[in-house]
Amino acid sequence: MTDGILLRESIGTADLDNYSCIIMDEAHERSLNTDVLFGLLRDVVARRNDLKLIVTSATMDASKFAQFFGNVPIYQIPGRTFPVDVLYSKTCLDDYVDAAVKQSLQIHLMPQKGDILVFMPGQEDIEVTCDLISERLEEIEGVPPLAVLPIYSQLPSDLQAKIFEKAPDGVRKCVVATNIAETSLTVDGIRFVVDAGYCKLKVFNPKIGMDALQVYPISQANANQRSGRAGRTGPGSAFRLYTETQYRNEMLVGTVPEIQRTNLANVVLTLKSLNVDDLLEFHFMDPPPQDNILQSMYQLWTLGAIDNTGMLTKMGRKMVEFPLDPSLAKMLLVSAEMGCSDEVLTIVSMLSVPSIFSRPRGREEESDAAREKFQEPESDHLSYLHVYQQWKANNYSSTWCKEHFIHIKAMKKVREVRAQLKDIMTFLKLKIVSCSFDHDVVRKTICSAYFHQAARLKSK
Repeated sequence: MTDGILLRESIGTADLDNYSCIIMDEAHERSLNTDVLFGLLRDVVARRNDLKLIVTSATMDASKFAQFFGNVPIYQIPGRTFPVDVLYSKTCLDDYVDAAVKQSLQIHLMPQKGDILVFMPGQEDIEVTCDLISERLEEIEGVPPLAVLPIYSQLPSDLQAKIFEKAPDGVRKCVVATNIAETSLTVDGIRFVVDAGYCKLKVFNPKIGMDALQVYPISQANANQRSGRAGRTGPGSAFRLYTETQYRNEMLVGTVPEIQRTNLANVVLTLKSLNVDDLLEFHFMDPPPQDNILQSMYQLWTLGAIDNTGMLTKMGRKMVEFPLDPSLAKMLLVSAEMGCSDEVLTIVSMLSVPSIFSRPRGREEESDAAREKFQEPESDHLSYLHVYQQWKANNYSSTWCKEHFIHIKAMKKVREVRAQLKDIMTFLKLKIVSCSFDHDVVRKTICSAYFHQAARLKSK
């Protein structure tokens, strides 16, 4: 199960009595739920002598984890990887895209066999890199063919699957990927890794109370994980587009854990429901900044989830039942009173998936025109509702999605999320009613949950 599901299990049974052994894998990724689980499991293990807890990871500071759980034994298991030559850049580079393109072409012109994997921070960089490699290949005469394949999460799934297909004989593959190819998936045949040294991280700014995706240099642990990708099927080489001094002196040893850089409203709500009264005393492996915790508690107080003494209110108890951001959970609860829960259920589901609109390269104008058809002048939320209602009216058809430049995968996910949330609402005995065309009620409901994101419009 995912770490999120285990966390929800612990809300029902604090001591996880149904389990006698828990294995926490990929511990080095330090996702939000994993960190909260570590704090909870540490207490559970202390209370239950019959529970075994095993924490595993490919690259992590094992002694830190061992100390956290009370000096427990550590096992080192030798891996099955081949040797990788790590080569650094001699000078500091300004343009990592240009450097990566040059490096990939240089590798391609070498006689050694093997596919290339290029790491880039995000979608725009990946598309530009792919275009540049293809352009420059055409300029050079008598070059063996190279298949350039992008992969990032917003790519349609049929194109994502292409990176795993075997290339025809004599064709070398060049996969350009985000850090999804660092741990989550393995492409066979990679012998060369080109590492730009950057990734996108979600960082919370407590002053404005919002998360932002920003490009940051990777950590040493990330860099080692990336280089290791070249040695899965045979000896390989990793080309790092930064100098060795930058690697040793400017990069952090490990990535900053997610718990120290994101909005904690959800975590605070979960811990409150687990009867953790004093949050600043909770055993976090790396405690988050106090500003973040206090900002999140303030947000929950304004939403009415906790009272003046910091205890959960009735509203808060209901909000915990939804695996959602507290604001979205509040929106669903208010919608039942306002009599528009059918519409708000759809809007919340649409907000729970990544972007549904696709803008393929070279067809930007067409896709913008298709998107304008759905535009509701008063609100983007209503535009989302409009898209879903149209899709439903067209019998959930995938051809309809293609024609209107909408990701069919995202829409199917929306439908699943909606069904799941509907079950939770039925379980909480909340009425599911439609307000038909009275969209003002829907907008009032959205305001009831997102009033803390309000802004005043100045004359310009």
